[in-house]
Amino acid sequence: MFVKRILIAAAALAYLGFLAVLGAAYLIGLKQASAWPPIGGGRAIGNKDLPKVEKNVQQLEKRMIGLLPKGLYIVIDTAENRLYVKNGKDVVRTAVVSCGSGVVLEESGGKQRKWVFDTPRGEFSVKSKITNPYWVKPDWAFIEEGESIPKGLEDRIEGGTLGDYALGFGQGFFIHGTLYTRLLGRNVTHGCVRVGDEDLKAIFKAVPMGAKIYIY
Repeated sequence: MFVKRILIAAAALAYLGFLAVLGAAYLIGLKQASAWPPIGGGRAIGNKDLPKVEKNVQQLEKRMIGLLPKGLYIVIDTAENRLYVKNGKDVVRTAVVSCGSGVVLEESGGKQRKWVFDTPRGEFSVKSKITNPYWVKPDWAFIEEGESIPKGLEDRIEGGTLGDYALGFGQGFFIHGTLYTRLLGRNVTHGCVRVGDEDLKAIFKAVPMGAKIYIY
């Protein structure tokens, strides 16, 4: 599972400055190469070559920065349960959150459906911004509690569960508030990203519609 998360992180954030870090590491490697005798009789890079190398790396870094999203965007680390609001390379705000638990729920008898409570990974965008959101409880919420699935929509609506704000990013997933602030920092959700009140308010007000969300 750990290796899988690392691979997903590399894919999701490849153009969010990852290559720029590699470029910097490449420069450090070249400087080290110039300071030590090569193995096997090769030629080390002399000090006179370093300005040219540094210039090339700087150009590479500028290109990598150009690949970053414009304006504010969100990065979510599901393993560490951290949310970052970023503007280019700069971190504007960091929040402790709760992401998906990874728990599997199987329905006994009947349709025998199965749900995996993971936060989705990949690139998304803010598709909706809602104040005072209501939770329309899906079937699994009743199955999990051992209750009968209601037929009427009015029996599914629950207020106060999602906090004061919610940012939807598709497929029924939201960044929203929580009643269980003591569990922030742990993987306990059904897939949504829970955020504390103060951080959620700041994120909601700062991040515009259409802003990119990168989850790994």
